[in-house]
Amino acid sequence: MLLSQILSGVPTAEGEWPDIEISTVEIDSRKVMPGALFIAVNGNSSDGRKYIPDAVAKGAAAVLYDGDCQPPAETVSTVFVKALGDMRENVARAAANFYKPLPPYISAVTGTNGKTSIADFTRQLMRYLGYSSASIGTIGVVSDAAENIETLTTPDSVTLHRILRQLAQKGVEYVSLEASSIGIEQYRLDGLKIKVAGFTNFTQDHLDYHRTMENYLQAKELLFSRVMEADGTAVLNADIAEFDRLEQLCRRRGIRVMSYGNRGKELKIVSRQPHAAGQTLETEILGQRYRLELPLIGEFQAMNVLCAVGMVIALHGFSGKIIDYLPLVKGAPGRLDLAGRLKNGAGVYVDYAHTPDALENVLKTMRRHTENKLWVVFGCGGDRDKLKRPLMGKIARELADRVVVTDDNPRTEDAAEIRRQIMAECPEAAEIGDRVAAIEYAVSQLEAGDMLVIAGKGHENGQKIGDQVIPMNDMEEATKAIAKSQR
Repeated sequence: MLLSQILSGVPTAEGEWPDIEISTVEIDSRKVMPGALFIAVNGNSSDGRKYIPDAVAKGAAAVLYDGDCQPPAETVSTVFVKALGDMRENVARAAANFYKPLPPYISAVTGTNGKTSIADFTRQLMRYLGYSSASIGTIGVVSDAAENIETLTTPDSVTLHRILRQLAQKGVEYVSLEASSIGIEQYRLDGLKIKVAGFTNFTQDHLDYHRTMENYLQAKELLFSRVMEADGTAVLNADIAEFDRLEQLCRRRGIRVMSYGNRGKELKIVSRQPHAAGQTLETEILGQRYRLELPLIGEFQAMNVLCAVGMVIALHGFSGKIIDYLPLVKGAPGRLDLAGRLKNGAGVYVDYAHTPDALENVLKTMRRHTENKLWVVFGCGGDRDKLKRPLMGKIARELADRVVVTDDNPRTEDAAEIRRQIMAECPEAAEIGDRVAAIEYAVSQLEAGDMLVIAGKGHENGQKIGDQVIPMNDMEEATKAIAKSQR
């Protein structure tokens, strides 16, 4: 594709530059190949302009930069173009111009918790309806048409557009995306024709980045005010305090609103009956009564499924087949996953809950299924929102009978100090820094009727310590611990 076509809509400084053929678009200099356009982005942790010499040395045909950056003196054949405006927005425009075609139906879901489950439920339902589908988010790229690929919750624009084009080339028609607040704010989804978007809930997270809850909410609102198509449909949680604000924002743009939840209009939970295999819901969907059998535990999962149903209806229209397929829906990996049961019947579950709200929901849910003591093993990540640490300690103390505080991706922080901040609100908890040892200890203490929730990491396959990632998976370690306790 010609450079001028890729930079269509990207504001640039005045001046002439040769219109050359470009083979690929990259923001990571390590991936640059001969013929590439390298976009030097000044990010939060590094300045891409520092890597321009490396990109040129690898054969970059063109470089898009901003600011006062000077091209390397030895550069002969590389074309340099100075961009104006926000570079992240420029990346999104360039990626959207270059990576075509994309799947025709793309939906996105934002909110603090539940994004992974809703994106995956939407994918599953579209597959059951007979369409090739995929989801992209925290658990990676999941599709029946392509191998699973691990990625960030919301990948950068270039990576996201590249993945979407690959999926389109494999015949995928429907894609559901997780949209993180940071990803939305940094223009990672801009350029996508999103006509359906969901909002789950809003509780504390990412304040290390957004600083205030208002900033955090405004970042999520951009999905509806800037990113999605004005003739689209928003599927909003009617039970949250932010519903009226979100509804008004959408209606001002002409976006249709479908509400879900206990107070939902289009998708309403009339009653819910938990049972050993999941739960039975009495619902009203578009004014009609339906009895739904869900093989999933917890009211929050009922809400997640209802949101996914709304998104499928907005994408595809309503069909009774959607109701028929709900008993087949499977939980996303690491979302209240049953690792196993001990001989005495005690159950061990793994869940991704890593925010105060998520931990509270999981523990309240599991309490209803616990005959004896409810145990929880958890920690908090380093280099992330510190304010939530004592909050999660308090929640664990109030809602669980036994608490084990351990490490959870301490990164570059002192792990012992993170644990101390958690235990300020749960001083009676057992403190075992080694996560594997903490899991083994908790499993070994389980008695008949007990339940254990290992929270925080869910599907993750590594423990981030310093600048290293140590292989580790909660589900695998829980399975080993259960087997060891049975000897």
